[in-house]
Amino acid sequence: MAKKTIACRILDKTGITYSLHEYVWSEDAIDALSVAKKLDIAPHFIFKTLVLRGNHTGVLVALVPGDEQIDLKKLARISGNKHVELVATKDLPVLTGYIRGGVSPLGMKKSYPCYLDDSAVALDFISISAGQRGLQIFVDPHALIRLLSAQITSLTLHEES
Repeated sequence: MAKKTIACRILDKTGITYSLHEYVWSEDAIDALSVAKKLDIAPHFIFKTLVLRGNHTGVLVALVPGDEQIDLKKLARISGNKHVELVATKDLPVLTGYIRGGVSPLGMKKSYPCYLDDSAVALDFISISAGQRGLQIFVDPHALIRLLSAQITSLTLHEES
C-alpha cells in the first residue's frame, strides 16, 4: 500500500471516502492520457490540476478532464482577469509544494481560488493526483467541490451547447 500523502490525510481528516491507486510512471509519460491508460479508466475521469496566474487575481487552480484542453479565455473571464497563463513548471514547487505530474488540488502551500470543469458533476468519481507521481485519488466530485470551495463552470475548448 502506498504511503499516505498530504492530500490523503486531508481527505481522512474531513471524513471523505476515497480510494488510492498506484501506477508505474516515467518522466516521458506523466500526462493525463498516459495515467488513464495505466489505471485502465477513460481519460475523462482523470482531472488535471492546472496552476495558472491571472493578471488581476494572481494564482488560481483549474481542474479539467484529461482528454480536454483548458480554454484560457473562458477561465480569464470567469475569474475576473483579462488573461490567465499557466505558471512555469519551475514555479510549481514554490507555489504549491508539488512538482509537475504530481500536483494535487489538496494540500497546496496556500489556498488558491479553484475552478472545476462542470463535466465532473455528472461523474460518480473523478481521479486527481494524490500529490506525488504514480499515485491517484478516486473521489466523489461533489465531496471535492465542497472541500475545495470550487466554482463549477465550463473550462474547456469544446463548444458549449
